[in-house]
Amino acid sequence: MSDATTPKSIEQAGEDSLLIRWNDGHDSVYPVRELRLACRCARCIEETTGRPLLDPASIPEGVRPVRVTGVGRYALQFEWSDGHDTGIYPFDHLRALCPCCRLEPAARHH
Repeated sequence: MSDATTPKSIEQAGEDSLLIRWNDGHDSVYPVRELRLACRCARCIEETTGRPLLDPASIPEGVRPVRVTGVGRYALQFEWSDGHDTGIYPFDHLRALCPCCRLEPAARHH
């Protein structure tokens, strides 16, 4: 595991955003609904085909994490306000979901 994929801190960043500060100094601000829609658990993604099972229209616009817990030293698990709590978000997956890193690969290094 590299510093880039290890969170230093996790905190609310406004009503609908979550801030993860990574050990390499990068800050990622995630719209929380997008994180909920990115869940890769067996209830949200068909295990054998990878086909999405989650209907985005079924997720409230105001969904938010009500609890965030660490899973070992490799992932976070969210309990969401819509009752969903089975998804595990590995740190490297969270870093790949970073909005600024997705838009600008060079941003991974700032």
